[in-house]
Amino acid sequence: MNQSNKSFSSVDEYLTAQPENVRPLLEEIRHIIRSTVPNAVETISYGMPAYKVHGVLVYFAANKNHIGFYPTGSPIEVFKEDLSAFKTSKGAIQFPLQTGVPADLVKKITLYRLREDEEKFLMKAKK
Repeated sequence: MNQSNKSFSSVDEYLTAQPENVRPLLEEIRHIIRSTVPNAVETISYGMPAYKVHGVLVYFAANKNHIGFYPTGSPIEVFKEDLSAFKTSKGAIQFPLQTGVPADLVKKITLYRLREDEEKFLMKAKK
């Protein structure tokens, strides 16, 4: 499903290219991110939908049996207990298609990434 070898010009184009059974989950995660950080710029990066303010906050992608949510590494550690029901790796979380998207968790992680992004931006600005 994650068509990383295909180049998409927009998130809408990415979503349209996904199977119908997965699209509602992708739309849901998109809505959660956009409503949590309305000023984030929506783009395609590494062939996936990505949301950035100063830097990229999070990515997501359709996969065969799950929705991949990619918030970078630090939230995986910070929210380890909240993520115990999901398969994770260094910078990725897998939300099984049959269980859907945990909206509150996606929102918490996205807000955490926004704070990290702001702190990093301010630190660079001070230098």
